[in-house]
Amino acid sequence: MSNIKIALDAAGGDYAPHEVVKGAIKAAQEYSVDIILVGRKNVIRKLYEKALVKTGITIVDATQVIDFNEHPVRAIQSKPKSSIVIGTNLVKEGKAQAFVSAGNTGAVVACALLTLGKTKGVTRPAIGCFLENYSARSPLLVDAGANADCRPEHLLEFARLGTIYSKYLLNITSPSVGLLCNGAEEGKGNRLTVETHQLLKEHKEINFIGNIEGHDIAKKTADVVVTDGFTGNIVLKTIEGSNDNFLTSLKELGHVFSSVSRLKTRDLLRDIGLGSLTRKMDYSEYGGACLLGVNGNIIIAHGRSQSKAIKNAVGLAKETIERGITEKIKEEYV
Repeated sequence: MSNIKIALDAAGGDYAPHEVVKGAIKAAQEYSVDIILVGRKNVIRKLYEKALVKTGITIVDATQVIDFNEHPVRAIQSKPKSSIVIGTNLVKEGKAQAFVSAGNTGAVVACALLTLGKTKGVTRPAIGCFLENYSARSPLLVDAGANADCRPEHLLEFARLGTIYSKYLLNITSPSVGLLCNGAEEGKGNRLTVETHQLLKEHKEINFIGNIEGHDIAKKTADVVVTDGFTGNIVLKTIEGSNDNFLTSLKELGHVFSSVSRLKTRDLLRDIGLGSLTRKMDYSEYGGACLLGVNGNIIIAHGRSQSKAIKNAVGLAKETIERGITEKIKEEYV
C-alpha cells in the first residue's frame, strides 16, 4: 500500500462516475497511490466492485451532487454531503493528502477557501494551469479563472505563487514571468497592467521579463504568464478550442491516409512525426490545474475529463504532494 492517499470526486464532471472510476483504476495501477473515491457508494460498487477490490481503491459515500449550474457558495452550504464538500474535508482531516475534482470549479474553489483556508500572506488564491501548445515545455497560466476582478497587488501574488510552483514542480531555478498585455512596451495596457508592471518590476524575487502578448504564449516566451482570472479563463478556453479543432482536423486527415496506408490513425501520426505534437496539444495529457495559495493540495480537472485526463490529474496530485508544493508556498510566501 502507498503512503500517498488521494481523494477523487467520483460525482464531478460530464462523464462521472464511469470515466472517473476508470481513470482512478488506471491511476492506482500506474502511480501506486491509494485512491479514495468520493461519491454514491452503491452506484460505484455496483459498476466496478471487482476492479476496485483488486486495486485497493476505497469509497467514501457522498449522497449529494453539486451541478455545474449551481451557485458555488450556496451549493456547498446547502449540500454538506456532496462529493466536493466531503472530499475537501478529507484533506482537512488528514485522511487524504490531496483532492481531485472535475466538478463545479467555483464550488471546488469556494469549498477549499472556506474549509482549508488561505495560506498565510495570500489574499487571493489562484488557479495555476499549464497551457497546451507547440513548445517543449508548456507555460503556466496564473490566474486561470479563480479571480475575475483583480487589483495590481493580486497579480503580484499570482506571479509569486506561479514562480514557487514552477520552481519546485518543474525544477526551474528562476522561472521567467511575463505579464499578459496588449503590447510589449512598458506603458501599454489598461490601468491594471500598467500598475502591475511596476510592482513586478520592483519585486526582487520575481524574474520579471516584462509584458508579453497573446502570440508569445505559443512561443513559450515566459515560464509563468500572469493575468487576472477573467482574462486567463478566456485565454485558456480559446487555446483549448483551437487545439480541439486542430486535433479533430488532424485526426480526420489521418483517417483518410490510414485507409490507404492501412495504418491506424494514431500510428500514422506517430510515423510522420506528429505524435508528440498531438500529445502536447491534448488537454487530457495535463490532467488538471492546481489551486495555489490554500492550505491543502487541490487539483481541478476539466469538466469533460475522461479516464485518461482523470488519471493524469491524479498523477499531478501525486507530484504536487511529493514535491511539497503547499509546504514550499507556506515557507517562501512571507
